Amino acid sequence: MSATFDLNERPDYDDVLQRIADYVLTYRVKSKEAWNTARLCLMDTLGCGLLALRFPECTKHLGPIVEGTVVPHGARVPGTSFRLDPVKAAWDIGCIVRWLDYNDTWLAAEWGHPSDNLGGILAVADHLSQKRVAQGKEPLTMREVLEAMIMAHEIQGVLALENSFNRVGLDHVILVKVASTAVTAKLMGANREQLLSALSHAWVDGQALRTYRHAPNAGSRKSWAAGDATSRAVRLADIAMRGEMGIPSALTAPQWGFYDVLFSKTNKDQALKPEDKRKFSLPQDFGSYVMENILFKISFPAEFHAQTAAEAAVTLHPQVKDRLDEIDRIVITTHESAIRIISKKGKLANAADRDHCLQYMAAVPLIFGNLNAEHYEDSFHEANPLIDRLREKMEIVEDERYTREYLEPDKRSIANAIQVFFTDGSSTDKVEVEYPVGHRRRRKEGIPLLEEKFKANVATRFVGQRCQEIFDLCNNQRALEKTSADEFSRLFMI
Repeated sequence: MSATFDLNERPDYDDVLQRIADYVLTYRVKSKEAWNTARLCLMDTLGCGLLALRFPECTKHLGPIVEGTVVPHGARVPGTSFRLDPVKAAWDIGCIVRWLDYNDTWLAAEWGHPSDNLGGILAVADHLSQKRVAQGKEPLTMREVLEAMIMAHEIQGVLALENSFNRVGLDHVILVKVASTAVTAKLMGANREQLLSALSHAWVDGQALRTYRHAPNAGSRKSWAAGDATSRAVRLADIAMRGEMGIPSALTAPQWGFYDVLFSKTNKDQALKPEDKRKFSLPQDFGSYVMENILFKISFPAEFHAQTAAEAAVTLHPQVKDRLDEIDRIVITTHESAIRIISKKGKLANAADRDHCLQYMAAVPLIFGNLNAEHYEDSFHEANPLIDRLREKMEIVEDERYTREYLEPDKRSIANAIQVFFTDGSSTDKVEVEYPVGHRRRRKEGIPLLEEKFKANVATRFVGQRCQEIFDLCNNQRALEKTSADEFSRLFMI
């Protein structure tokens, strides 16, 4: 006989929520590599945001909801004159950071861009610092911003190691919301109960579907979805700080919790069977592993699974540029995740569609020897029909070793190889690139290039003297960490 009532015994908070809260409240970052990489990540992330301000489709989203709104101690949006409430500022910063698909990346069972969390972190730190100074108190420092970045990276990245949200149709920005909620609540001064409450609301909140990242619906929402997530996190943290009660079994509640509703195999006509239930796997403790191993997009503004394909195509460009009309077929050897996410045939409808198409991101550098943000625009695509002709000649092949080593913790390769065959029977060499220049294994090679990328991006918004001032501060670990968050944000105002 089935029960006719619910047992109303309020449980303790779910273990995953407690582990995240205890990490944020008690962990002390000791890794010098993590602190230094966080500084580089801050530079790169802000530079990506400044570069995005060149694109009207991005800037149309920015500014106050109500024109003319004046916000006391408003958070600054870098590269603009906007001073907004921290919820909208987080949205705007997150939007510009993610717009060009050029900021850092984490690849595992789930994917994502942990620097998306900077939207909430910087907006809250700037606003609170101004407010504290006005009250005669000490502001937050950039060391606290870097610490929040390390922790947000870790929460998002460790949750992504063995938990595939994309396989149940959820977008990875759910992890931005959770990570940003945790660290912004801490910046606001949350105690353990408040932090747990905030986290529980992040999990039961409405979660984004991946629809806008995949054919036939890929579009520009994917460029502001993370801004929306980090902004929502600031709102949820604020709600918890006002005393809102939490939802202890947000993940594990039978039938109504996150696991049963959104993370398990479902049959709406039957109760879940034990073998269909899923829960999170956390294979390691939270520390600073993710920041130490983060992937930077240095060479190309392109979905990360295609970074090595674009590099291989650039290498092949001199061999094919005078024989483009003689190409018979192009074989791209890749890994399973790239095939599942970005391998596309058919018409590409917009820039967001193109920067998530493996074939497009290989064709452009084969033809032109480079790949930049302007190459995704409608005008460029329409002026170069050869791109689509080459796409039609491409064959995508999975290499099982590439797929396996993509997930191996000591490798985490993102391998691609390209070989071009001509109508006369000749061919190029097969050019293989296993690790992109932004990988930890290529840090020594990549850091000078990352710094040059940052300088070039800053120069799109500021005069030479300000550019130098910004670079000198960001390039000095000790000086940066001592700088107040409001002073830092002021440097990036127009």
